[in-house]
This record gives sequence, C-alpha cells and structure tokens, in this order.
Amino acid sequence: MLPNGKLDTPMPLLERLGLHRPELRAWAMYEWATTGMWAVIVAAVFPIYYRSVLATDLTAAEADWGFSLATTLGIVLVAVVAPFMGAITDRAAIKKPLLGAFAVLGIAGAGLLFFAQEGNWLLGLFFFVLVNIGANGSIVFYDALLPHIASSKEVDRVSTGAFAVGYLGAGLLLAFCLLMIQMPQLFGLPEEGTLPARLSFVAVAVWWLVFSIPIFLRVSEPRAELAPGEVVDTSTLRFAVDRIKRTFKELRSYRNAFILLIAYLVYGDGIGTIIRMAALYGEGLGIGQEHMIGAIVMVQFIGVPFAFAFGMLAGRIGTKPAIFVGLGVYTGITVLAYFMTSAVHFWALAVLVGMVQGGTQALSRSLYASLIPPYKSGELFGFYGVMDKFAGMVGPTVFAAVGAATGSPRLGILSIMIFFVVGGAILYTVDVDEGRQIAQDAQARARPVEEEEG
Repeated sequence: MLPNGKLDTPMPLLERLGLHRPELRAWAMYEWATTGMWAVIVAAVFPIYYRSVLATDLTAAEADWGFSLATTLGIVLVAVVAPFMGAITDRAAIKKPLLGAFAVLGIAGAGLLFFAQEGNWLLGLFFFVLVNIGANGSIVFYDALLPHIASSKEVDRVSTGAFAVGYLGAGLLLAFCLLMIQMPQLFGLPEEGTLPARLSFVAVAVWWLVFSIPIFLRVSEPRAELAPGEVVDTSTLRFAVDRIKRTFKELRSYRNAFILLIAYLVYGDGIGTIIRMAALYGEGLGIGQEHMIGAIVMVQFIGVPFAFAFGMLAGRIGTKPAIFVGLGVYTGITVLAYFMTSAVHFWALAVLVGMVQGGTQALSRSLYASLIPPYKSGELFGFYGVMDKFAGMVGPTVFAAVGAATGSPRLGILSIMIFFVVGGAILYTVDVDEGRQIAQDAQARARPVEEEEG
C-alpha cells in the first residue's frame, strides 16, 4: 500500500530485469556480443591454442612472456587514449561511430586468428592484440551510453541486466565452440588438426558482428553538451585537452566519483586476479584441465540469474551495500581457496565466483554512472575504462611474489584478500547521495553544443 492509499502495482518482469525498452535490450545485446569473445578468446580457447599450437617453438618462459606482453599492449594502448577520445565524443557526439570503429577492429582480429597456424606465434599475438584493442576500446564508448539510456532509478537494473545477458551469450558461444573442438565429427570437421579451434575464432567474429547490429539501430547518439564557460571555437583535440584539465581541477566537486574509481581499481584488481589466476592456481594444485574449462562454462550460466539478482538487491538495500555483499563473498573465496584440495572444491569456488562476479562489476559501473553528469560520460567513462583495464595487473604480481617468497601458492591466493578489504574500505568513504546530487546539478547547468554554435 502506497502513502496515498493506492495499491502498490508489482513491477513488470522485464522492468525488474532492466530490459523493458527496446534501446535497453539493444544496448544489452552488445554485452552479449562481446562477453562471448572474452570467454572464448581471452579465457578459454585461445590461451590453450597459443601454448599448444602457436608457441611450440618457444620455451615456456618465452611463450608466457609473449602472451603477457600482448595482453598488456591491448590494455595500455587503449588506456592511454581513452579519456581524450571520450572527451572528443562528448563534444562531437560520435560515441557510436567510435564504438563501431573499435568493434570492427576487434572483429577483424578475431576472424584473422583463423590464419594463425602451427608455429605462427607472432602472427597470432598480433591478431590477439587487435582483438583486445577493439574490445577494450569499444567498451569505453558502450559504457558511456549507459547514463544516457537509463534513469537514476533503473540504472542498476539496466547495468546488471546487460551483464546477465552477456553471461548467457558467453555461455552459449563457449559451449558451442568447445563442442566443435571436442566433437568435430558432429560438424563434419576432421578430428585431426587445428581446423575446429580456428573455426571457433571465426565463430566469435561472426557472433560479435551480428549481435552488435542492434545497438546501432536502436540506441540514439547522445547530443553533445557543454558546461558553463566552455566554448567550441577551438580544435577538437584542444577542446579534449582543456576539458580533461578542467575535470582535474574539479576533482573536489566530483570527489565521490573519483574515490569510487580508486576503490574499483583496488577491489577490481582482486576480481581480475581471481579471473586470471584461477586456472593457474588450480593447475598448480593438480586440478585437471577439463575441470577448469568446465568451471569456466558453468560460471557463465550461473552469472545470469545472479547478475539479475544483484540488480534487484541494489534496489532493496542500495547500490553500495550490494557491492559490499559481493566483496564479502570474494573475501570468503580467497579464504576457501587457501584450503582447496580437490576438483570438487574448485567447482564449488567457481559457483561462488559466478554468483558475485557479474553483479559486483555491473553495480560498480552503474554506481559510477550515477555519480557523473551524463554530458561528460565519454571523458569520465574513459577514466573508468583506464581503471577497469588496469584492474588485475597488480594482483597477479602479488600472487606470484607471495607464492615465490613463501613457497606456497596457497598463501599467494590468500594474499589477494587484501585487495577486497582495502578496496571496500575506500568504497565506504564514498557519499553516494552527495555525489548523485552534484552530478544532477552539473547536468542541469549543461547546454547543447548547438546553442553555442548558433
């Protein structure tokens, strides 16, 4: 019963899931398009294909170094330019064209992996870098569309709903590719050779291409807006540089958003480390490869209902408290991983990861979106992209260093707990209500670029 005496009408299912308008479903489909790529090329198939086929002429150390360098290049090259390109899209209203340009680059890289065969490790890594640049770059502009398509009351559900859709797509694509590799006769493919694995890369490219179409058809390009005192009678590059300088001067105004960025960099590093090091940790404890790949597939499907659930949880207890729930579970995961001794334990931990991984990341994105004015979403999500890409860069080093110093990989995985504890402590200092009010006030003062030009 509402205060006015009327009955409280239950929210329709699609609205509870954050998928109740065509543009929201179209936006979520890009998550479906790209998450499958992360699952197949980054997490499961390509790393094994690289080590067992492409890098057979390299030592294990050389192969690992090459793969790490390619991964880092795909991250750093985007991180360097993301805030500048984001600021440019805030003035020129070209978020969708740049999203498309990066997507095309990544799709091409995925498809070209088909031609990387035995011993062609350098060619394979070059295409792998293209895939990473395309994916990392396009996601910056994809995320920047969020505050323009979702209201403050629905942004959590929209963000988590997209993550859930992405998990479902990733699970289906990964299962298809693994079935094609493990049982090629079902597809009329030879049982010997690398053709099934190489065709899985083509499948990723086609999947990414086809399911990217809705966002360009259904999601409108946000109009460009200016803050009071900004002018457009400068070059686009100069405008981007000036806006970034202005933003740094305004850090006190947007301090809650930037504190969240620091918190996310820390606890996101813990999440990224769990994702990147789980297989290595399991292998070191003697867990079979079939269990690890199976667990990766399972995580995708478990992530679907729990990502939706986190969006609903945020609606009940608040976004920040819901993130704390995820960080608490992650802390428990590091403790339980310390005691892991069998494949059953590995599967159980994978279940826990699937329960909180998508929800924690999606709510971090939506909370940040609510703390920034939409007219600066390109620039400020460029900074978010930097933090997101570098999350997981320090944790593996800590994991390896602690493990080497103590002679125990168990202590290495336990040490990752510190990222969740420290990141949570920083997140605790974020004043969500204050930050949202500041963002709303700043947006109210913005004016369209057309007015300035007129």
